[in-house]
Amino acid sequence: MKNKIQGLHHITAIAGNAKQNHDFYTKILGQRLVKKTVNFDDPGTYHFYYGNEHGTPGTLLTFFPWEGIGKGTPGNGMATEITYSVPAGSLEFWEQRFKENNVSFGEKGERFGETYLPFTDPDGLNLSFIIPKSADNREAFTTPEITIDTAVKGFHSTTLSLDKIEPTAKILTEIFGYTLLAQEGNRYRFVTDAVENANYIDLLEIPGGKRGYNAGGTNHHVAFRVPDEETQMAFRELILEKNFGITPKIDRDYFYSLYFREPGGVLFEIATDNPGFTVDEPLNELGTHLKLPKQHEYLREQLEQTLPKID
Repeated sequence: MKNKIQGLHHITAIAGNAKQNHDFYTKILGQRLVKKTVNFDDPGTYHFYYGNEHGTPGTLLTFFPWEGIGKGTPGNGMATEITYSVPAGSLEFWEQRFKENNVSFGEKGERFGETYLPFTDPDGLNLSFIIPKSADNREAFTTPEITIDTAVKGFHSTTLSLDKIEPTAKILTEIFGYTLLAQEGNRYRFVTDAVENANYIDLLEIPGGKRGYNAGGTNHHVAFRVPDEETQMAFRELILEKNFGITPKIDRDYFYSLYFREPGGVLFEIATDNPGFTVDEPLNELGTHLKLPKQHEYLREQLEQTLPKID
């Protein structure tokens, strides 16, 4: 289904402390550090990618850990929750693990017939684990403490908080190929049938709600997945036809990107599968080396001295 968005590619958020962020996602949640690189626009700051063993699109949560940044505020015009799929029967394991590791979490709840467990990372980023109705057969990354029966599969959905959903819904349905699946109160769930997982977007309508402030513990942008550059540029033309501003294609080393801000204020990205994360590291060494964009390679000696130590 090359004429449709293939669900979520990655989501990028902001953190305040690199080591704290790294330890939480790798040691507590059991995610693989797929890539350790730097922010293209601010090379003195890391860019971490966490996901499954291969860094498969749809499993990737990435961070800009700006040391000492203040705390942000989730709100309208922002992605305000990230939901991961986990195996049936695993929520009790995660509740106990969160207790043992002093992770802040809430009561289990239900949305659209699926049980979820909300929690936050050390910067206050809103996350949740959910037991999906349909079996999630993606291969999870495991650790000695987190087995296949409990390991995180990848994204289930993300929630966008908006003053009104209609303009954003039109982007999802008229350009991206999503359809409205269901509504519960002011939450509207959209789905694409182009993929089986990471294929839901929830729109939360909060008229007159407080605007979000982007800093630590908030989401920076949401990236949608396409298989290749040809498909990506076809979507660019569709977006231009709707009179939205959109960037030229940008080479991010591991994928190609387009960015535009949808009418509700959320920064959207369209990212390709190619060339992938093994373009500059073998699979068994992903995330073990500091990889720099070629334009910043001349800074390597300096950055290796000044970037925070995370090991």
